[in-house]
Amino acid sequence: MRIAKLSVVFLVCACIVLASGCNSQLKDLQIQNQTQQKRIDQLQAELSAKSLELEQLNRQLDDARKKGGIEVETLEQKIAALKEDLAKKNELIASLQQKLLYGGAALPVELTTKLEDFAKQYDLVTFDASRGIVKFKSDLLFELGSDKVASEATKAVKSLCEILNSQEAKGFDIIIAGHTDDIPIEKPATREKHPTNWYLSVHRSISVLDVMAENNIDPKRMSVRGFSEYRPVAENKAGKKGNPLNRRVEIYIVPEGM
Repeated sequence: MRIAKLSVVFLVCACIVLASGCNSQLKDLQIQNQTQQKRIDQLQAELSAKSLELEQLNRQLDDARKKGGIEVETLEQKIAALKEDLAKKNELIASLQQKLLYGGAALPVELTTKLEDFAKQYDLVTFDASRGIVKFKSDLLFELGSDKVASEATKAVKSLCEILNSQEAKGFDIIIAGHTDDIPIEKPATREKHPTNWYLSVHRSISVLDVMAENNIDPKRMSVRGFSEYRPVAENKAGKKGNPLNRRVEIYIVPEGM
């Protein structure tokens, strides 16, 4: 009897130690994510400022070419150096993003299987099992130039909600991140609602959140982010012509409290 009691005490202590270890690992992961994200945000702010500077230099170069003069060569050199700097910053951001951990580990096997099966059913969806990310192609998810979720896409989001409300997904939160390409918003009607790509990326994330909330996802589990054009997964065409691959919404499935 004494041995049995000791065994129970040992098991309880072991569980407490394991739980403490998990909490410690989660806290370490949260701190690592926060530090990493601050560096990415700083680089993106620098990238945005440099992009504006590049636009100004390009305008100056156009004017100089029309007027003629010795400034042309100097401006061309400045633009070449700035483009090189921008390319390096983009590479660094991409590298940091690869290291940025959302959850830090693959999802449980049962949940991963459900999400893989879900992605196979819809052309507008892909699933990255290694990082727990469900990606929606914005061209199919939203009506053109708007943040209104297309009717066919709503069905896919509803199906995803059924999985996220399952027993396997309990204990996981949801981060909804919107992305655009670099095509400026020019139509006055669109610009009234979404002045820039920053607004559009966030508004699209909120639209997906609203659909998920309507389908019984606990609001406490959800948050939204918008990255505008500054986290491309593929190179945009020259002259701000964009790339459909960069227009997307990513849903990160992360441990509770991340």
